[in-house]
Amino acid sequence: MRQGVLAGRYPAAAAMVIFALVPYLGLSAALAPLTPIIRGDLHMSGQAMSLSLGMANAGYAVGTVLAVQFAQLFPQRRMMVLYAAVLVLGSVLAAAAQNSAMFTVGHVLQGLCTSLLLIAAVPPLALGFGLERFRSTAIIMNVCIFGAVALGPVLGGIQANSDGWRPLFWIVAAISLAAMVLSILTFEDSPPADRSAPRDVVAISLAASGCVAAFYGASQLLTHPFVGAQTLLPLAVGLALIVTLVVNQYRSRHPLLTIRSMVTSTIPVAGITVALAAAAASVSATGLTAAQLTDSFSPLHIGLLYLPELGGALITAAVLGLVLDRREMHYLPLAGMAFLAAGIAVFLIQEPPSQGLTILGAGLTGIGLGAAVAPALFVAGFSLPAANLQRVFAIVELLRAVAAFMIAPVFAHLAVTVGGSTAAGTRIALWIGFGLAVGGALTAVALYAVGGARAQKPDLERFMAGETPAWYSPPLLARLRGHPRPAALEDPARP
Repeated sequence: MRQGVLAGRYPAAAAMVIFALVPYLGLSAALAPLTPIIRGDLHMSGQAMSLSLGMANAGYAVGTVLAVQFAQLFPQRRMMVLYAAVLVLGSVLAAAAQNSAMFTVGHVLQGLCTSLLLIAAVPPLALGFGLERFRSTAIIMNVCIFGAVALGPVLGGIQANSDGWRPLFWIVAAISLAAMVLSILTFEDSPPADRSAPRDVVAISLAASGCVAAFYGASQLLTHPFVGAQTLLPLAVGLALIVTLVVNQYRSRHPLLTIRSMVTSTIPVAGITVALAAAAASVSATGLTAAQLTDSFSPLHIGLLYLPELGGALITAAVLGLVLDRREMHYLPLAGMAFLAAGIAVFLIQEPPSQGLTILGAGLTGIGLGAAVAPALFVAGFSLPAANLQRVFAIVELLRAVAAFMIAPVFAHLAVTVGGSTAAGTRIALWIGFGLAVGGALTAVALYAVGGARAQKPDLERFMAGETPAWYSPPLLARLRGHPRPAALEDPARP
């Protein structure tokens, strides 16, 4: 079996995952202050730029499904090297772009390959180095996804203050190149997961067409009214296609995604509900409030005001590591939603928020987002056998990407079109975000109650061995439907 010189070494494999995920996620959060500079340099209209960013986010969402299909049919480690190589190509195209088309193609490849690498690389890192490294992988994933996003505004502000954008994109290209080199050095050839698995053209087509249509409609909100053939129609069609994807996978005899086992079980549904509500609510807490400060402060100053989000992400990553093997794991997403709601409430105190309120609100939302999404993902994943972890990640990331990236332009449109003024519109959007945070938490609690689920200590040893889920998750709405709790399925890791 062919192996790289660093094969089997956890630090090198973890570094590869970090270098693969951080560039696009951090860059997506850094683009707000850079957008006018990029547009001017490449002679792009505002609508063209919005479409470019929307299609990149669509690529990120679609990549989650493609990664699962490719893992079934092709040697996954070879595919990871290919993903990393295409990520480098996309990063170079974006950094060296001379026109709108070149930039858009490069940025779309960045989004697509980042999610391909996320789904292909993170589950093997979590499961391939034993229980002693599982905790480290959970912390790394939390820092990669939310730490990079939290650091993005500062990086974008630093670059915008120099009145340029290419240096940051070239740094991203260099980091992507490092990820590709590490993917080669840590290479361990392995066969496909299931070469006989069906090629689910229907699922991929529904995911691709749904995401492209939905993100296209959202991107058009910059210059078009919400109700129209270029906005609401593709948005509605795209969301309908994504719902159709879920129904198709639920009913399929050989599904690509493990929809049936997730949506019929209490704890996974509660976890996904929290993850989606947190992703959607956080958009109003950061992007809209930051936009209100652009007339008063420089991009770098604004980025520094939101830097406490990074501190919140680091704190919650450490807390996730501490409670990963304890029953408190069930309570962490709920606590995260409480912090997120509190952060949005702080932003609602004053329009626009003062510097002190911005720092406090950013810290609270950083803790909230970091404590809600990644822990909720693991809560859902622990409810199924470890072999399903890659597909669980794919489902949650697909839906999270739709909830977070697609809702952002919708909220931005609301802020400038409702309430009679931007301040009033922003306040309405913030209240919607607050409602999503509170409603998501209450819905998850209600699902636990009517399903008869309870907080349990996960049995990670049996989970890592692939024998059973880490804990017992009762059927959805079990108490309402009169389902008894089977004795054979009592909590495998009851303390």
